[in-house]
Amino acid sequence: MATTTGHIRYQPDQKPGAALSLGLGLQLAAIHIVPMVLMPMAIIRAAGESETYLSWALFAAVVVCGATTALQATRVGRVGAGYVLIMNISGAAIAVCVAALSEGGPALLATLLVVSSFVPLIFSIRIALFRRILTPTVSGTVMILVPVTVMPIVFPMLTDVPQASPVQSAPVSALVTILVIIGIALKGTTAIRPWGPLIGIGAGTVVGGWFGLYDLEHVAAASWTGFPKAGWPGLDLEFGPAFWSLLPAFILVALIRTVLSMSAAIGIQHVSWRQARSVDLRAVSGSLMALGLGNLLAGVAGTTPNTARNNSVAMTELTGVASRSVGIAAGLALVVLAFFPKAIAVILAIPSPVIAAYLIVSLSMLFMLGMKIIIHEIATRNGHDYRQRIIAGVSFWLGVGFQNGVIFPEYTLEFAGGLLSNGMTAGGLIAIFLTLFLELAKPRRRRIEEEFDLSVLPKLREFLGEFASRHGWDSALAQRLDAVTEETLLTLTRQYKDEEQQECRRLLLVAGREEADAVLEFVVAAGKDNIEDQLSVLDERIDEIPGEREVSLRLLRHHSSSVRHQQYHDMDIVTVRVTGSSGPVSGRPA
Repeated sequence: MATTTGHIRYQPDQKPGAALSLGLGLQLAAIHIVPMVLMPMAIIRAAGESETYLSWALFAAVVVCGATTALQATRVGRVGAGYVLIMNISGAAIAVCVAALSEGGPALLATLLVVSSFVPLIFSIRIALFRRILTPTVSGTVMILVPVTVMPIVFPMLTDVPQASPVQSAPVSALVTILVIIGIALKGTTAIRPWGPLIGIGAGTVVGGWFGLYDLEHVAAASWTGFPKAGWPGLDLEFGPAFWSLLPAFILVALIRTVLSMSAAIGIQHVSWRQARSVDLRAVSGSLMALGLGNLLAGVAGTTPNTARNNSVAMTELTGVASRSVGIAAGLALVVLAFFPKAIAVILAIPSPVIAAYLIVSLSMLFMLGMKIIIHEIATRNGHDYRQRIIAGVSFWLGVGFQNGVIFPEYTLEFAGGLLSNGMTAGGLIAIFLTLFLELAKPRRRRIEEEFDLSVLPKLREFLGEFASRHGWDSALAQRLDAVTEETLLTLTRQYKDEEQQECRRLLLVAGREEADAVLEFVVAAGKDNIEDQLSVLDERIDEIPGEREVSLRLLRHHSSSVRHQQYHDMDIVTVRVTGSSGPVSGRPA
């Protein structure tokens, strides 16, 4: 039975009014511009670089993040996710960026960033090759580690006020912000819910201003408009020892940014539709291509690297608005704000307890979404795959340990410039390595490649008969494998309307064993409809599914224990699991 997320007011393909799109876009820009400015500032000042370069890098960071955010929502060809994904400065890259600036200055940082930007580009083009490693379990684990990594920074912000401020100023400002945001989220109407975070931040800022927490002097000192006249560092094309010594760390950090962006692209799909859908990996691929181009631009512009932020996932769930127009408005707003220092100063003057209160709410929702993705992944494997639970649990708690510096700190804190001191990075790498080990330890799969046509069914039956016999399975399972293959092939071939669409297409069938189950993987050129989605709504929308296809889908669901349909730009991969026990599957009547 399909699940629904009825709180979504506007789906990605729907357009709210111009006022709502612009308002939510400005809201997203205002919230995300704080780390967008503060993080490069911390990196550049930690490395002791000049104020001239700092001014340029901040301007370039906001422009690049804004342009890439708009690109993510617009989806030009294969570039962009087609969802609201805010691009922001990557916290995972702080240590390596400081090292690059210290070793060779801004030009070296720019060159390393340009070279490492090809990591997400390669992943975006060949994402199907990494499907067994960068799994939903990995993405979900990274997502639940984001709050673990960020909360230690957020909690001190609750008390970050001037010394002369009244004692009650920080807690009252934070409490008002949290109560207003949660109150509107729980009890607000569909019309007011999208404005909840902005209203909460506004209410907290008013209270903070009453106590004198709003920095009016900083706002007054900022110029109305501005453009850095100097500071572009260019590229260091000497490729000296410093470049080669830092390149492995930059590639590793680029991999982490890729995983983070993948988790964001998967997460945003879970909260953007009223009717639950399977993850569209074409959108994930597009998000990675935009990430690669964004970091390429950041390197050429001479600023710091960026990544897709999971905060936009929580924001979409809070507001109930997932329209692409909001992402476009947010991106354009960021680009415009880069030319108006006064506007940026107004946002940066928001009291820290207010920002912290908002982040506590959004990060809490992000944690629960990550858990939901992991639980859903286990459920699709019938809840029996304890290995996914081990990967998620061990990776999470080791990530917590590394984040708190309690796991062999004498060895790990200095590794790769302190890379493992970040719990999100450490836990994500552990989840990837455990998944890779699990994949390599699986028994060897058998495969057969034929033309994509129903006439090859006899060859496929012979292949599966030998496969079942090799593993000692009885005739009942062999018959179910035969039935699953026939119905899957029938369902896939019906996705193509005419013979021309089937010409020159090849079918690759890969058969493997996991515990007592048989796992069949059908790989064919890309189609349009998602079989997994059709199965989920089979009982609710029979009238929308042609009669013959409905029969095939029902038979497929009856004979299999789970079906997963992964769609890429260049291929479809349908993975069907058939339980090794005899009789009807998953309690469904024969």
